[in-house]
Amino acid sequence: MRFSRTTLKTLINFRRTVDSTGRQPLDNALVMPRPPAASTLYKLIEAGQLARQALLAPLAARGLEAGDDAILLALETPEGEPLPAIEEMTGLSGPPLDAMLARLEDKGLLLRLAVGPEMEPGARLSQQGQAMRQGIADHWAVLEEALTEQLGRKDRKTLRAGLKSIIGLLGR
Repeated sequence: MRFSRTTLKTLINFRRTVDSTGRQPLDNALVMPRPPAASTLYKLIEAGQLARQALLAPLAARGLEAGDDAILLALETPEGEPLPAIEEMTGLSGPPLDAMLARLEDKGLLLRLAVGPEMEPGARLSQQGQAMRQGIADHWAVLEEALTEQLGRKDRKTLRAGLKSIIGLLGR
């Protein structure tokens, strides 16, 4: 699949009235100054910010918030997941996770219930949540393909390895 520059801009750009947390108007946000050398680190940060904005677009269009995608994508199996597994997959825990789960439950996207052989507290997606999850996963796949289509298989593998190394160096 070949993407035009216009298609890429459509995937990446959306109405930017607030930052990724949804709390700070962009006219009040600090813009990172461009370093004179346009370093690799600057380009990596810029690419990460643009990619995240592109991933937030379908969430905003569906009335969801940043981070909702992490929960929806973590709940892949129809049986659901226990809370400790959701915490591990999303990096969220305690009241912030409970608030997000409650909000998604109120929207009809998930059910909080006992799951697994131990009947631990957990959650699973509703039919509506499964459809929402699939739409978000499809958007991720299209975006990734659009961003890497110019790279051959070897270059994609090299890029993934390089990014993995950077993540490791930065302590994640």
